[in-house]
Amino acid sequence: MIIKKTLLAIVAFVAAISNLQAHALWIQTAPTGVPGKEQTIKITYAEPGLQPEKVSEWYSDVKEFELWLTAPDGKKEKLTTVAADDHFTSRFTPQQQGIYTISAGHSAKELGGKTVYQFNASALVKVGNAAEGNTAGVNKNELSVFADAAKSYKNNKPMQVTTLYKGAPGEKIVVTVSSPSGWSRQIETNQQGIAEFTPLWPGTYFIEASKSWKESGTHGDKEYSAIWRAATLLVEVAR
Repeated sequence: MIIKKTLLAIVAFVAAISNLQAHALWIQTAPTGVPGKEQTIKITYAEPGLQPEKVSEWYSDVKEFELWLTAPDGKKEKLTTVAADDHFTSRFTPQQQGIYTISAGHSAKELGGKTVYQFNASALVKVGNAAEGNTAGVNKNELSVFADAAKSYKNNKPMQVTTLYKGAPGEKIVVTVSSPSGWSRQIETNQQGIAEFTPLWPGTYFIEASKSWKESGTHGDKEYSAIWRAATLLVEVAR
């Protein structure tokens, strides 16, 4: 009986962790903006393309994330977020031309066994035709994924995404690409932190980079031996 209960507990734990790894933070906003016109932002916690989780059911304290805006000139400010039933909203008004980076990064308070779970998300907003701010290094999260915001992506045309880990190219990072049709595939980044794929359908693509690192330390008052990090980005693909 003890063995059976132990096995059931292990199965339940593995199922919970698998479900956790399938969920991520996502930042949704229009990919282009206009100087002086307010831009709305939506933040969800969900599996790609599926119904977002109710905020009250988000894992651990992930809902305590902070949302940051980095302007093309590098100026950074914290944005106010407002909770709804299954998402948060925020807004900003771009004043400069160039690329605005919106980012969030949060390490969940609760451990998954001995693992820290860190959720990172970003979005890019192109304002006008200036290229200022259009670099992966603008995002200072420990793990990030970037797609050139000055490019127009089209289906059946190869596209690249770049991952950075602590400011350097993220090698051997698993990048999961989920398409509007439900198709998905996994790619591993090369030494330059680049992964390439060809989008087959137009629409919104969910891109998630993730990896687990063997690290040890204390998180809160608990010891950990690994950190799983994920970073997400939404990319619009036209016909």
